[in-house]
Amino acid sequence: MRNYRHRLEALQARTGLEFPILAALGGLAAALYAFSSLVDEVGEGETRAFDTAILLALRDAGDTSRPIGPWWLEVMFRDLTSLGSTAVLTLITIIAIGYLLIDGKRAAALVVFVAVGGGTVLSFLLKLGFDRPRPDLVAHAVDVYTTSFPSSHAMLSTVTYLTLGALLARLQERRRLKIYIMGTAAAIALLTGFSRVFLGVHWPTDVLAGWCVGAAWALGCWVVTAWLQRRGKVESAAEHGENEKIAT
Repeated sequence: MRNYRHRLEALQARTGLEFPILAALGGLAAALYAFSSLVDEVGEGETRAFDTAILLALRDAGDTSRPIGPWWLEVMFRDLTSLGSTAVLTLITIIAIGYLLIDGKRAAALVVFVAVGGGTVLSFLLKLGFDRPRPDLVAHAVDVYTTSFPSSHAMLSTVTYLTLGALLARLQERRRLKIYIMGTAAAIALLTGFSRVFLGVHWPTDVLAGWCVGAAWALGCWVVTAWLQRRGKVESAAEHGENEKIAT
C-alpha cells in the first residue's frame, strides 16, 4: 500500500495532474478496454449463450412474450426506459445548457453541448458500423427502429447524466454531496440500460457496450472540464462558493 502511494505521488509529480483526473483517465482506459473486449467477443459469437440466458431469465417461463413479474413492473420499466430516449435527453440537455448560459457559464454550457452532441454522433456511427440486429428471441415490449449494438439508450443516458452529474459535483465542496450526485446519475444510467434488456429490445451485451463507451466518453469530457477549470475557463467549486457569498 505504501509503495502504491509513493508511485501515485511520483506519477502526480511527473504529470502535474490531480488524483481525481488520474483516476478518471484510468477509468476511461478501463472502459475502452472493456468495450473493445466486448466487440471482439460479440463479433466472434461468443456471447450468444450469455445473451440468450439473460433474456430468457427475464421472461415468464410459461409465456416468453411477457416479462417476469407483475404487470406493473413492465409498465414501470417502460416509463424508466424513456429516461434514455432522444426526446427526454434532448430536453434535459437544452434545460441544462439554458441554465448555464443564463448563469454566465458559457464554457460549461459548451462542455455539455459537446459531450451530449458528440456522444449522439458517436452512438450513431457505432450502430452504423456494427449493424447488429435486434434480439429476435423474445417479443419487444416497446417499438424500436434502429440496430442493436451498442445500446444508444444505455450509452447516451450514461453520457448525459454522468456529464451533468460530474459538472454539478465539481461545484460542490462536501464529499457527501459529490457522492450523492454521482451515485444518482449512475443509478439512472444503470436503470435505463437494464430496462432495455428487461423489455427485450436489446441483448445484454448491447447494454454493457453502451455503458462502457458512454462512461469512457463522459470521463473524457470530465477530464477536459477539470482541465478547463484549472485554467480558469470553467468555474471551480471555490469560485462558486465565493460567488454565493457575494450574492448573499
